[in-house]
Amino acid sequence: MQIQLTDQKQEFNKRPTKTGRRSLSHSISQSSTDSYSSVGSVSSEDESSPRDKAQTTSKGFSDFCIKNIKQADFGRREIEIAQQEMPALMVLRKRAAGEKPLAGAKVLGCTHITAQTAVLIETLIVLGAQCRWAACNIFSTQNAVAAALAERGASDCVNLTHPFILDDGGDLTHWIYKKHPSLFKSLKGIVEESVTGIYRLYQLSKAGKLCVPAMNVNDSVTKQKFDNLYCCKESILDGLKRTTDTMFGGKQVAVCGYGEVGKGCCAALKALGAIVYVTEVDPICALQACMDGFRVIKLSEVVRQVDVVIACTGNKNVVVREHLDRMKNGCIVCNMGHSSTEIDLASLRTTELRWERVRPQVDHVIWPDGKRIVLLAEGRLLNLSCSTVPSLVLSITATTQAMALIELYSAPEGRYKQDVYLLPKKMDEFVASLHLLTLDAHVTELTDEQAKYLGISKHGPFKPNYYRCVLCLTHTTTHIHDVFFICIVINIVINCPHRY
Repeated sequence: MQIQLTDQKQEFNKRPTKTGRRSLSHSISQSSTDSYSSVGSVSSEDESSPRDKAQTTSKGFSDFCIKNIKQADFGRREIEIAQQEMPALMVLRKRAAGEKPLAGAKVLGCTHITAQTAVLIETLIVLGAQCRWAACNIFSTQNAVAAALAERGASDCVNLTHPFILDDGGDLTHWIYKKHPSLFKSLKGIVEESVTGIYRLYQLSKAGKLCVPAMNVNDSVTKQKFDNLYCCKESILDGLKRTTDTMFGGKQVAVCGYGEVGKGCCAALKALGAIVYVTEVDPICALQACMDGFRVIKLSEVVRQVDVVIACTGNKNVVVREHLDRMKNGCIVCNMGHSSTEIDLASLRTTELRWERVRPQVDHVIWPDGKRIVLLAEGRLLNLSCSTVPSLVLSITATTQAMALIELYSAPEGRYKQDVYLLPKKMDEFVASLHLLTLDAHVTELTDEQAKYLGISKHGPFKPNYYRCVLCLTHTTTHIHDVFFICIVINIVINCPHRY
């Protein structure tokens, strides 16, 4: 799946020609083509590039570029399984039977292509949006799911003719801002759910260069607590055990960052009996780690003795060559933060070091003296590349993103100015309420007297909009006139490390 920029006069649904393609980055342009063996994908003996072969769906649709359309049936079954654990999006579909809140909206998406993402994409279509999609990660792409989307008519080769993007990590928004400023100025809004993406948006806003309203989804309580904390608490162990077959009882682990992702990782590893160290730059997060029973140190102090190093800060160059040189033989190195920038991979791609592929998503990087470290997913997100993410968690995140998109698209002109906004607390609570029935939970209702005493409505919102269980930074949704650029991470997603 490749994002391309073509003449803005070109129709939204017209697939760009080969000569008009421009790659945003290796991870975006190569994602569907070069995926080694994504979770849920079926390997194909045909290793030729999808760009070099013509494919059509059962209905003659050919406006897509995927690995193998014949995998569509398998991908459809994966999507149907995911739907069972994504109740809120199913509710939104039912409510859209009479009203299409996104009618006329054009959504360009660049996210992880998984069964859960497919449920979001198809929900946006049911809500009235026109969608085109591309993958943002070469290891998380589920090729069978991409085939299923194409079979249903969801084009997967993005053409940047219009102004709305659903992005993962803010990279696409940043790229448009840098490379195509006139297009950036025509956007109607941005919905961002990653730490890195929000950092960039706040930087633009502070410099007076943010020319569109942006919705900060990552700082919503539902996203922070469920996507970042509870999701990573489960998926970190899944990814590590699938790739390394390691027993963690008694192992020494350094977790870089004690934001919500770091908290989840530390809790899971501690429960297995691992000895966990934490590195932090934020004194509040560091104090939280101390109160939770973890020793806060600098990575350089323990790097020689630890068995595992996990980066989850959302920053860059957290684990550098100096650390890697001092690690002991067999040390496992992986990333649960935003992107591969956390580990200094460039310093490992030198002539004196040898890379050896051991199994899918697992490389040994071998030093001249024979020492080797175990690098997982080439430094990309571990849980999205080497395991799966719980569908229920992604249901919460995806519903939050859909609600933010609806809010920006339907808001009267002037409600949102050129700044970064938090998702309205009422919507945050609404997303949570849609998932309670699945867990057989029954919420107590305030009496009129209690509501009056607290000075709030008995139906919510129950907290002020500035209230956060946590503080963090986000991904991106964008509309341009009748089109959206949604920068999400669904993950992912899904894996924005930060803050308290």
